Amino acid sequence: MRQKDDTHLRSDAQRNRERILAVALAELSREAGTPLSAIAKKAGVGQGTFYRNFPNREALVLEIYRHEVQQVADTASVLLETGEPDRALRAWMDHLARFAMTKAGLAEALRQARSTTSGHVAKPAYTPMTEAAELLLRACEEAGTIRPGVTTDDFMLAIAGLWQLTPHENWQPQATRLLDLVMDGLRAGAPGR
Repeated sequence: MRQKDDTHLRSDAQRNRERILAVALAELSREAGTPLSAIAKKAGVGQGTFYRNFPNREALVLEIYRHEVQQVADTASVLLETGEPDRALRAWMDHLARFAMTKAGLAEALRQARSTTSGHVAKPAYTPMTEAAELLLRACEEAGTIRPGVTTDDFMLAIAGLWQLTPHENWQPQATRLLDLVMDGLRAGAPGR
């Protein structure tokens, strides 16, 4: 009997995990109480595979959140490689806006996950997001495309309005206006302008 290639198993397991996360993100954003069995079925995995990856609802929801944070953070360096720093920052802000709307859709599931564990689940870390913002801000400052001295805290406070938008409405035009205003403010007084 031939043994399966370990590399294949790992990539297959990774695809299963990614499929579960994608389906769970969509389903839990729509309805926080979606049964885990429904998520497993829609992802095309068995219960054993599902629970091997995510032993409970809390683990699933927190991993979705962590995964989404990391994906947005990872886009910062990719955008810097492919464009001017200020354009990369503005494009990243659009990714951040989509994340904010996803997070809003997941808010109830996240709240439930954190409340059902009596506080034993750690709050998801924002470190990758702040590091990505810092990377982009410093690249823009070095290129002279934003005013000097803008801190990550300044930036995060300036874009905090994203979290006030309603995800179930047509949020994109309002987010675009808000982020364009923030970008105009960052560019004002830039030495390279």
